[in-house]
Amino acid sequence: MNTQATVACMQKMKLDGMASSYKSIAELPIDKQPDTHECIATLVDAELQSRAHKKTSMLLRLSKLRYRVSIQDITCSEQRNLSKQLIARLADCSYIDRAENILITGATGCGKSYLSCALGHQACLLGYRTLYFNLNRFIEELAVAKVQGTYIKWMNRIRKAPVVIFDDFGLQALSHDLKLALLQILEDRYQQGSTIIVSQLPLNNWYDYIDEPTIADAIMDRLMAKCSKIELTGQSLRKRS
Repeated sequence: MNTQATVACMQKMKLDGMASSYKSIAELPIDKQPDTHECIATLVDAELQSRAHKKTSMLLRLSKLRYRVSIQDITCSEQRNLSKQLIARLADCSYIDRAENILITGATGCGKSYLSCALGHQACLLGYRTLYFNLNRFIEELAVAKVQGTYIKWMNRIRKAPVVIFDDFGLQALSHDLKLALLQILEDRYQQGSTIIVSQLPLNNWYDYIDEPTIADAIMDRLMAKCSKIELTGQSLRKRS
């Protein structure tokens, strides 16, 4: 079997990384080509790298993150109340395995959404499926799911995601149905996944914002049971542009 036929067979078996690597090796001069064992190791490694890249690309695409930003892009400083130690602790994503929530608060423009998307990007890089929702969009998707009869399927999709991000929490009043949906999501995800909530409202005001004591107690209890709190400070980053 010649090189072209071998490459075609690899591609037919969806071994794209291996096919690309084999083609490159075959194009080398004979004296530059690796021996059999090294060649096999190179092909296997190429296939692993290719599959990892495809998975990461798929996770990032499905996450619908607001910003495509990496955790290395985050600026840490005392003025922002954001330390390198905290970012380093979150970078390994072990908080996801612990089903630990992250509650990010701060004034408008201080980089809350940016930080949440960086955490979501890092989670995707490490193979964790991530979903991002702006709360306004979440309300729209909730309404559509109910009309189309896909509500349970939609809720199950959220339940199964290791990381779910809710951005702009607190910008508009919550309907009773939305409060119940959020409570159900947090109940389903309790000790199962990590929920990141981003809000301009100080954490102490969340209870009053929910504005139904029984539901507020239940939501805050599930959020606060195991969580990291990040309160960003400093001037708006948008003023720098």
